[in-house]
Amino acid sequence: MTLSHRWPSALGLVVAGVAIATGPTRDTLAITVCVAALCYLAAAALDRPWVAWAAIPGGSLVVVVGALVGLVWWGAIGIVAAALIALGLSLRVPRRALVAQAVALLAYGALAIVALGVDPRAGLILAGLTLAGHAGWDLVHYRRNAVVHRSLAEFCMLLDVPLGLTLVVLALTG
Repeated sequence: MTLSHRWPSALGLVVAGVAIATGPTRDTLAITVCVAALCYLAAAALDRPWVAWAAIPGGSLVVVVGALVGLVWWGAIGIVAAALIALGLSLRVPRRALVAQAVALLAYGALAIVALGVDPRAGLILAGLTLAGHAGWDLVHYRRNAVVHRSLAEFCMLLDVPLGLTLVVLALTG
């Protein structure tokens, strides 16, 4: 396989590097993991793997628009997630994938929100571990070639692990 086939890995590493260089916070990590999980949910709700790529800027837009109308970011993501679940049910998409993605968003989202409510250093460690842990979810989907395109899962793994673990190390040493 040529290096050109690894563009998702390269893109993930570049995005992680830019995020690290700009000094991410636990909020940044928490939002990143929730938007990632929302991307998977969107793909499952529409039963279209390509939707996950479109949901990256879409999820970011949800956070921004939510803030503009006075919602906390996780509230805006929760509203969109509920709408996606309702849409998926009405479209009669495969239930197993829809439920799995909804549970994953709930679990990762809960950890991300808890990270915001604890001591800042502990919160940064929890948010970093949650983001890095999301790479396991990415790996499952990459291997199964299910719900999202493998390129998205590959991109996410190479974003989640370096960004999450770098912030854990900085929190532990800082």
